[in-house]
Amino acid sequence: MAKGARGPFREFAQSTKTSADAAAALGCEVGAIASCLVFELDDEPIVVIKSGAFRVDTKWFASSVGAVTMRQATPDEVRSATGQAIGGVSPVNWPGPLRVFIDDALAAFDRIWSACGTPNAVFATTYAELASLTNAQPVSLLDPR
Repeated sequence: MAKGARGPFREFAQSTKTSADAAAALGCEVGAIASCLVFELDDEPIVVIKSGAFRVDTKWFASSVGAVTMRQATPDEVRSATGQAIGGVSPVNWPGPLRVFIDDALAAFDRIWSACGTPNAVFATTYAELASLTNAQPVSLLDPR
């Protein structure tokens, strides 16, 4: 792991590909899992780092950030944007810069866990560290309507 993440880092024999799998392996709440999802926002790849407890409502999210269209990226688009496969996307070490949004619900946890670029390795971080490492824009994924 590069770019200043302090860890600790954990590797598992079993997959931590989903938030539920990671939370079970770590013995933590699913909300403390920081999932890095790639989307196409007005035809630009972006990353949303979200709490494992929430889904991204693409219509609402696009509207909330002033975009017209948003869809989940295909596996090929994810690999092209991040250099990593779905299920293990790390929040750092991408081939180029990406616009990043971070779910403010993650701030409720003293320690959060994110993938290390593989489907069975994670690292511990904090909301502040992760936001700083990724230069992420904080967002709420809870639709206030």
